[in-house]
Amino acid sequence: MSKKFFIDNLIDDYLVFLKDIKNLSDNSIKAYKRDILKFRNFLISNKINKLNGISEEICSSWIGSLYSMNIGARSIQRHLSSIKGFFKYLQKNHRINQSPFELISGPKMEKKLPETLTPEQINRLLDFKPTSFIEIRDLAIIELMYSSGLRVSETVNVNIHDFEEGKDFLRVVGKGSKTRLVPLGRFAISAIDNWLEERKKITNKDGALFVNKTGGRLTTRSIQLRLKKLAIKQGLPPINPHMLRHSFATHMLESSGDLRSIQELLGHSSLSTTQIYTNLDYQHLVKIYDKSHPRAKK
Repeated sequence: MSKKFFIDNLIDDYLVFLKDIKNLSDNSIKAYKRDILKFRNFLISNKINKLNGISEEICSSWIGSLYSMNIGARSIQRHLSSIKGFFKYLQKNHRINQSPFELISGPKMEKKLPETLTPEQINRLLDFKPTSFIEIRDLAIIELMYSSGLRVSETVNVNIHDFEEGKDFLRVVGKGSKTRLVPLGRFAISAIDNWLEERKKITNKDGALFVNKTGGRLTTRSIQLRLKKLAIKQGLPPINPHMLRHSFATHMLESSGDLRSIQELLGHSSLSTTQIYTNLDYQHLVKIYDKSHPRAKK
């Protein structure tokens, strides 16, 4: 922001609030800032120079301008969520009496179900005998992510001292710096034990569990590339790390039906986020029905 506009200080205050009070990540804050600045620039182009000049009509026009730029429905919803959060903050801090976005709604979106792997595909992915430094490490990474439903960002941040009670549990720092305790399966423990023996050959000062050959902590990008390469080598389509997390949740739900526990394991703050897996579970039941019932659609 070169020249100060009337809401610039309010935007700055809100971004500090997101960082210090809401404890959001730098990437999340940058995304909020980008969306809010688009609205700021829209106000400038429409010569709006005071808070009480931001009407519901102006807000609707802004949403319309996003449509005209061929921005997708999902992205428009994100823009709207960002700006609604900003005005809710202003309302709570008595800068405005009512949010002009209160009655503004975004486009309806089709729920995109996450891609998952079948248990057979998981077994195929993991069906290899690691013989090198990289393969031993990669097997430990995949076993851990599928065993405990970790995000790739959580996986790269795991440290050796994060294990508890032997290696039965792992302390994970998730979104918003929230810590949760997740169990590990026996295959994951075995793969990690093998990796720790191999890792002794490498010097790493910050205690990172997963490192490269020079001792540097792995990045999310490096895990993405390694997983894709390994999947293709195992005769599978390219796989991304989040598919392991989705597969973990789906297979757990199919076996247990315990959505609340899965919410805790995944580190979701809201049960509604976890409920997308009930749609996947429903599809699974429909497939079984269609295959098994004598009067089903074949």
